[in-house]
Amino acid sequence: MIPQLGLGRRLRFGMVGGGATSLIGDSHRVASRMDGHYDLVAGAFDIDPARGRAFGTEIGVAADRIYDTYQDMLAGEAKRDDRCDLIAICTPNSTHFEIARAFVEHGFNVVCEKPLTTSVADAVALVDAVQARGVIFAVMYGYTGFPLVREARAMVAAGELGEIRVVHTEFAHGGYTVASATGDAPPTWRLDPKIQGPSFALGDIGTHALFLATYIIGQQASEVAADLHSFVPGRTLDDNAHVMLRFDGGAKGTLWASGVAAGVIHGHRIRVFGDKAGLEWHQSHPNELLLLPRTGRPTVIERDTRGLSPASLHRQRVGAGHAGGYFEAWANIYSDIADVIAARLMNRPPEPLALQFPTVVDGARGVKFIDAAMASSQRGGAWVSAEL
Repeated sequence: MIPQLGLGRRLRFGMVGGGATSLIGDSHRVASRMDGHYDLVAGAFDIDPARGRAFGTEIGVAADRIYDTYQDMLAGEAKRDDRCDLIAICTPNSTHFEIARAFVEHGFNVVCEKPLTTSVADAVALVDAVQARGVIFAVMYGYTGFPLVREARAMVAAGELGEIRVVHTEFAHGGYTVASATGDAPPTWRLDPKIQGPSFALGDIGTHALFLATYIIGQQASEVAADLHSFVPGRTLDDNAHVMLRFDGGAKGTLWASGVAAGVIHGHRIRVFGDKAGLEWHQSHPNELLLLPRTGRPTVIERDTRGLSPASLHRQRVGAGHAGGYFEAWANIYSDIADVIAARLMNRPPEPLALQFPTVVDGARGVKFIDAAMASSQRGGAWVSAEL
């Protein structure tokens, strides 16, 4: 059962980017609508103003709140009594910082695509701006909205795995196995350092793998030793990364991020091992969590079954036996953000279980991880500090 906000209205939601040609915009819109907490009321949807206006009109946004640029949107929304309660930034990586900082400095709450920024200096500056203005800022590591990821986190926190020793996390697919010029690969902006940032494998998917690990085990990466490589001739950015990890709580780990895992569609998974038991979760089978006790038989834990923690039961929409998926995971994060925004508007404490979404600090740690891994790879795999 999804709790209501108690505001007597839905939250007003705006988007920068995410228009007709966006790969990710629909995910934000569907997730924001799923639990009935938001109305999409404003947007600067496209770098092409005409295309953005056409798209905004098509999805029912009022004409006076469809803006040509994010600057126009900021100026227009800032002076409204019914200004947006939350702004989603769904633009390419290189633009995140300037757009996010502008909205934060005008007191808007923000949810931003990952990676947060393309440089550590910008990430730290954004953290400082968020803390100075006191706004709510989330980063869309959407896979942590899956109930059984939250169950894994709760199990680790409760000591069910014992002392965490070993973590392996990965996000590997075959979408960029060949050069895009062959016509057998996706569009190439993700491989353009001016847009993507300094790393493709880590910036595009590796930060997802890292955050999944740190989220579940409750430890941060303190040092990394990395080997980044581009297998496709002529490619400027890396397309494969192997990273060894040392965590600040004593765990050791490995991370694999790749766009050249031929034949793999969406290989996102994690394995965590303590001195009592292990856990394994695959995003392709998100409603099952494998528990591997040190003694006894492995057990498949299914979503919404008896004995699960409040952390994973908090935002269930359908009962056991019915599959929940990607949009529901994103919706969990959007609903958590909604609860925290509503609590602030009503001057009440938020529901503690709503405080599970990734924050601006989590986003900044991901940027620092990319920077440290690149420095390590350039130094032949030397250990480099990843602490923010």
